[in-house]
Amino acid sequence: MALAPLDTEITLDQLSSDPYPIYRRLRAESPVLRVAATGRTLLTKAALTKAVKDNPDLFSSDDPQTPMRPAFRAHTLMRKDGAAHFVERKAISKALTPKMIKSDWAPLYEKLAEEYVGRLPRGETVDLFSALCGPLAARILAHILGIPEASDAQMQRWSQVLIDGAGNFGWKPELFAISDAANDEMDALFSELEERRRTEPDGSAYSAMLTAPDPIPMSQIHANIKIAIGGGINEPRDALATIVYGLLTNPDQLAEVRAQEAWDRAFEEGIRWVAPIQVSSRRVTEDTELGGFEIPKGDTVMTVQASANRDEDLYEDGESFFVFRDKNPHQAFGNGPHHCAGAHVARRTVGKIILPLLFDRFPDMRLPDPQAVIWKGFGFRGPITLPVVLA
Repeated sequence: MALAPLDTEITLDQLSSDPYPIYRRLRAESPVLRVAATGRTLLTKAALTKAVKDNPDLFSSDDPQTPMRPAFRAHTLMRKDGAAHFVERKAISKALTPKMIKSDWAPLYEKLAEEYVGRLPRGETVDLFSALCGPLAARILAHILGIPEASDAQMQRWSQVLIDGAGNFGWKPELFAISDAANDEMDALFSELEERRRTEPDGSAYSAMLTAPDPIPMSQIHANIKIAIGGGINEPRDALATIVYGLLTNPDQLAEVRAQEAWDRAFEEGIRWVAPIQVSSRRVTEDTELGGFEIPKGDTVMTVQASANRDEDLYEDGESFFVFRDKNPHQAFGNGPHHCAGAHVARRTVGKIILPLLFDRFPDMRLPDPQAVIWKGFGFRGPITLPVVLA
């Protein structure tokens, strides 16, 4: 059995600027492909990506070649399997359960959403990405994590720095220097707040981890908070921006979503159409086979859920945004043991609270120039500008 073909033409810049035509071609021609620029074997069909995520024994998250380790200055739970992963995930997930979110956090989410949407100036052109999507996601997450003392600007900057570092597959030293500085800032804040969160428990993730009967080491508590900062802003931020774009460029669908109050379906379609977390890496623990090709032990495969979510085997016209699909078995939140711990938060904040509030407050909101919206990202993706007229 042969190794998968090796591609030396695809660049990281192409995968960041406009990956979907590439993924569409790979699904048809080379669904298992070694891509030199990434140092990984890309898997672009839904069946392949799901099979890998569902088998952590054969496809381990413990990838020693990931830039995530230097970016976060830690071996995080995202790169652990089995008992080690379970213990750390359990420690932080107590603050993220559906019951906790609904009973304890939802009123705060609604208050913050009202406050931030209420600041938006009616009748003006506003970049919704920077004016609402990013700051509101940052403020909600700061409260969930137990670090509301961090400003919106700090949270967003830390998140982007960590994500840039974790996606630094070109191993540029300047990006790790920036993430080192951000790690110093975060560690200093966490240490400053430690005693307060320990002696005055508030239900936040930091407080829950500190006051657990058998707490995990402090270094891993810090790493858990950083992982949540890294992904917990981008996912709801980019999902919100993507869905607003999808609805404003499909006014007939927006009208039907309003009529049916189908905001939850709009949420699921948005994260299918442009998955906020586009790719994930797994280390192969034994010689195996995928898609008819040999995958040797020690290789790193990359599941491209961005591509799986548009797979022709599952979706008719998966390249288009269409809220009212009969079925939507997307992998935007992953699957298996590493299914996104923040999925419930994103669904409630974006799908049930922010979207209906935003379109109720600005019923005639419009996107004057869809071409002015800039999309970016290989590991994480979404609009980085969203200029709308608020009316």
